[in-house]
Amino acid sequence: MSQPNPPEFIATPKRPYLLRAFYEWIVDNGMTPHIMVDARSPKVKVPRQFVKDGSIVLNVSMTAANNLLMDNDQVTFNARFGGKAMSIWLPMWSIMAIYARETQDGLNFPLEEYAESMALTEAATSRPTLASVPAADATVSDTDASDEADATDDANGDDEPPPPPKPTSRPSFLRVVK
Repeated sequence: MSQPNPPEFIATPKRPYLLRAFYEWIVDNGMTPHIMVDARSPKVKVPRQFVKDGSIVLNVSMTAANNLLMDNDQVTFNARFGGKAMSIWLPMWSIMAIYARETQDGLNFPLEEYAESMALTEAATSRPTLASVPAADATVSDTDASDEADATDDANGDDEPPPPPKPTSRPSFLRVVK
């Protein structure tokens, strides 16, 4: 007697569960948890000046990350970078690894688990590209055209920037109250 085909089972991603488990293990052993994040997507909110080769490593210890929240879809916390407070928001698919700073013990996450999410993000963030268009008058070269534009600007006296627009509303005044 043959059994009917079971319905297709779709499991939730393992990454958030493994991330929380490794975080707890690292902290329980007195080490410092760090996460490596794929920061190429504009949806990932990290300090861009610290991103190298499209990724950033963040210290998520209790002393470095305030209000740390790791749920099934995202990791959020507040941290200071160069003395400036910043809110960090990481979609779960952007987290590539978690490890202990002291021993480098940790876990790299497979890319395949969130491949569909990443493909949708890349498609949504793709930008149109520019292409060169041939000039209408092929006899004038680009350098000739720019020289003519410079000469026209000099003749009109447009070397100075235009004056700033005048305010349309009344200026504000401060009053001392005793």
